[in-house]
Amino acid sequence: MSVFATTLEPPPLPGHAQTVAAVRFAAGMNGRELLGIIFRVCSELKVSDIQMRAARPVYIHTNKGMEKLDFLGILSPAQMDAILKELISNRESGSHGFGQDQDLDQRVDEKIHLAIADFAKTRVADFSCDGIPMGANGERSGRLRIQAHLSSSGLGITCRILSDSIPELEVLGIDPDTTSTLRHCVLKRAGLCLVTGPTGSGKSTTLASLIDWLRRHHPKHIVTVEDPIEYQYLDDMDDPEYPGHRIPSPSIITQQEVGRDVHSYRQGLKDVLRKAPHVILLGEIRDREAMETCMEAAQTGHLVLSTLHTTGAVKTIGRILELYPKESHTAVLSRLAEVLIFIHSQGLLAGIQRRVLTYEFLHNNDDAIASAIANYDGGARSLEDVIRRTGNIEWDTNLRRLLKQGLITHETFENAKMNRNDDAT
Repeated sequence: MSVFATTLEPPPLPGHAQTVAAVRFAAGMNGRELLGIIFRVCSELKVSDIQMRAARPVYIHTNKGMEKLDFLGILSPAQMDAILKELISNRESGSHGFGQDQDLDQRVDEKIHLAIADFAKTRVADFSCDGIPMGANGERSGRLRIQAHLSSSGLGITCRILSDSIPELEVLGIDPDTTSTLRHCVLKRAGLCLVTGPTGSGKSTTLASLIDWLRRHHPKHIVTVEDPIEYQYLDDMDDPEYPGHRIPSPSIITQQEVGRDVHSYRQGLKDVLRKAPHVILLGEIRDREAMETCMEAAQTGHLVLSTLHTTGAVKTIGRILELYPKESHTAVLSRLAEVLIFIHSQGLLAGIQRRVLTYEFLHNNDDAIASAIANYDGGARSLEDVIRRTGNIEWDTNLRRLLKQGLITHETFENAKMNRNDDAT
């Protein structure tokens, strides 16, 4: 199969202005050159999620779904191999190399060899790395989150270009009252804060916004265990008294990436309490051990933030119970009622003009809510009722608000609502 597409000139993508330079993949290009072309085009089109597959064109995620960049050409299996090796080598250049005597080139070669051998065994690789040069002017892409995998077409790579800047909560689509409550909650001395939602719902961005606000305004030791790290927090900040000057942040952040800074997620969980943190961020609650770590840390005087792949507060409590045997449910719910501070569950919807954030918010701030959580195993109705109380935001109620504001279509509302018996009014 030819590595060139049949399209002679870059056609305008649906909904995009024709701004992309006439560039193509060519035989003999190395991995860095291929990635430079892809990221330059994606930068001009302002997209961040990319799908690369052997023997197929590059696809990008847009508000309209998937769109292909077939004018660039078809990535051959050899080119995909070169791209993966370049990403792996860039991952190594972004790490500290502590305790390694070899020069950088030797470390990169060894890292590629070990990573490829591990990938051949596990058939999947998740990691993050620094940006890739996009041209002779020195411009680089943002940091990257990578998943490499195998499928029927061969090697595949899913890539997300991460933003170098962390947005404020106010620009994410969370209303001011909820924003204020979220910030107040992360000032508590101890407890469990959960941000939930499906993959691609912006959980990491919401958590990063909270952590970044906290590290700029309060003196804390914040420890994160992430797989991989998506947002990097700076050590300094704008001086509030002297614009244009930078000063050290009042907080210190210890960020650890699985596979680079800790051997495994389990090791990171085991060691996190030994670093004397005030605040702990665990990238994801994957199993009972992670859940136990979160609740134990919350009960012993730490503020813990983490995520689950669930939609809505009720389903989040249900998912936590699924991690435990039935006979443990009463005790688990009692502990949750004690340590849980909030569940903020969110999703990103295809809006009329752009993607729109919707969410449900449960704040465990009075006895009625704690009692509903403790008694959840007898039925979810009491918890559903308490979410409707003042101060809490129900998923479907928030969807109706977006519909009335003209931000989403009625079809999007129907597809996204939880209670199928309710109609939009």
